[in-house]
Amino acid sequence: MASSLSLISPHSAILRTPKTLNLRTHRPLCIKARTVPALTQDDLKKLAADKAVEYVKSGMVLGLGTGSTAAFVVSKLGELLKSGELTDIVGVPTSKRTEDQARSLGIPLSILDDHPRIDLAIDGADEVDPNLDLVKGRGGALLREKMVEAASEKFVVVADETKLVTGLGGSGLAMPVEVVQFCWKYNLIRLQELFKEEGVEAKLRMEGDTPYVTDNYNYIVDLYFKTPIKDGPAAGKEISVLEGVVEHGLFLNMATAVIIAGKEGVEVMNK
Repeated sequence: MASSLSLISPHSAILRTPKTLNLRTHRPLCIKARTVPALTQDDLKKLAADKAVEYVKSGMVLGLGTGSTAAFVVSKLGELLKSGELTDIVGVPTSKRTEDQARSLGIPLSILDDHPRIDLAIDGADEVDPNLDLVKGRGGALLREKMVEAASEKFVVVADETKLVTGLGGSGLAMPVEVVQFCWKYNLIRLQELFKEEGVEAKLRMEGDTPYVTDNYNYIVDLYFKTPIKDGPAAGKEISVLEGVVEHGLFLNMATAVIIAGKEGVEVMNK
């Protein structure tokens, strides 16, 4: 089980009352509380991203994740480079989207071929269970994410509290599997049969009227579980042995820390 440490709490409302009351006026006293706007999901993601960037030191080779939360991380890195607070970092992006964003911010980039060992990867997650195992890849970059993050000495995950689940697949949202385009329907049926007991529905991911194509020119079959996956490692192995499957979205025993932002504050969970 993961250990946790609560670090930051959002600002609370402040109630101010007059120092003295004039009772002779006989007027009812009206006290107004200054309200603080509720934090949006993007606010929470940014809180987690800012905390994750504290792990970054000058001179590091960094794995740059993909997705809405990871985009806040990349943006913050660009700010710190521009201000001079960070120097000599190199980013290894996990998607073309991240590559474009990082390049626009002036972050020096490289690839695994040239930097096969990465100091730190920071990325988001679609689900986080109590053991810090993850579902990732709803943004479509699961293959490159897993390659880069597996090559990293440390892997820090950033997410908001809506991503916490008691078991992987428990959100009822997609658990992606990247497959080759050739005979994709054959693999979709095999994946659905594989998890028949969990009541899985397998769907080809679409982009408008055409299949979604990954950066690696593959398709994605999304698995929707009615009940959480009973045995993540066994499920991952069963998926991986299917011919035509490229990668799956179960990221098991990979995260070294998970930073969760919620309405009560930011929490760091470590292995």
